[in-house]
Amino acid sequence: MTLDSTAVVLTPEQKGLRDSALAFARKHLDHDPARAEEAGGFSRDAWLQCAKYGVQGLPFPENYGGQGESVEGTIAVMEGLGCGCRDHGLLFSINAHMWACMMPIHQFGTNAQKEKYLPNLCSGRWIAANAASEPGSGSDVFSMRTRAVRRGDDYVLDGSKMFVTNAPVADLFVLYATLDPEYGAAGICCFLIEKGTPGLTVSPPIGKMGLKSSPMAEVSLEGCRVPAGNLLGQEGRGVPVFHGSMVWERACILATCVGSMARQLEECVRYARERSQFGNPIGKFQAVANRIVDMKIRLDLSQMLVYRVGRLMQASSPADMESAIAKLYISEAYVASSMDAVRIHGGYGYTTEYPYERQLRDAVGGTIYSGTSDIQRNLIARSLGL
Repeated sequence: MTLDSTAVVLTPEQKGLRDSALAFARKHLDHDPARAEEAGGFSRDAWLQCAKYGVQGLPFPENYGGQGESVEGTIAVMEGLGCGCRDHGLLFSINAHMWACMMPIHQFGTNAQKEKYLPNLCSGRWIAANAASEPGSGSDVFSMRTRAVRRGDDYVLDGSKMFVTNAPVADLFVLYATLDPEYGAAGICCFLIEKGTPGLTVSPPIGKMGLKSSPMAEVSLEGCRVPAGNLLGQEGRGVPVFHGSMVWERACILATCVGSMARQLEECVRYARERSQFGNPIGKFQAVANRIVDMKIRLDLSQMLVYRVGRLMQASSPADMESAIAKLYISEAYVASSMDAVRIHGGYGYTTEYPYERQLRDAVGGTIYSGTSDIQRNLIARSLGL
């Protein structure tokens, strides 16, 4: 197993967590994602299987139904899941639920908010969706136009959100709006909005290139009244909430991709040994061997980067630049290795019968979600004082 030859020295406990997650994923999650893709379906059964195993509650306190796991331990579990589960749409939905929704509630929520929402989210009974991007503001997230106006004990929200992962199946929305677009970042607020709130509507699922088993939709708000008690954090202080969630998401969301890269490498090595052309295994040809070497180097560097961020965050050390580096490198490395896997398998790799064309399509999303590669470069440059 490729995961045994890791570039990172794990403690026996962390290795046990990763191996256990790998075994769980192989037994319960290693279904054919092509069927889910054809149906365009989100697997609630697989979601609940993960929740029963404890995935959604991994880094959250036990008194809210979580596992109280360390950041590095959580990353180890997510890496194991990525290696054992081929359905990366499912894993992407879980990551979005945990890092962009549960983590801000845990970090910025009142005791009442945490007690009300975290147990349902840890158990998997509820699914959460983060709604920040808008039709006219993607990377420029703080130029949002969705308005929040205080009226008595409520806020009234009007506007729309685009590309909202989990929206068609969500029970709770972590949604950002502005008191006034003229205020810029100083006007941003974050709200917790439950499914079925009058004035909140979700569009039919949006079709996309990859991660098709992770549903995505547009969310519209028209006179949507949200109790003031559902303001997450302070009024006009939504930027720290958003920033904190993005640091966590960039740090941890691609751990599953690292696991997938390990699986890719193992399968490509096996294929290169077994597939013969011109009387020799294709692995004997430099063109093929060099691609596999590059895949191994990308895997090792990706493992080192994601666990480095995990150590920093576990120690409550600043990790803004390191998380951006991890997000940038791993997302682009996953695309490159997925492309190499297609090339190594030749015509078979291009067919839907093999998993590699789907992995490539799934991998491309990593260069866009949680901040594009260009945004990560901007963040790193800013951290360097440029």
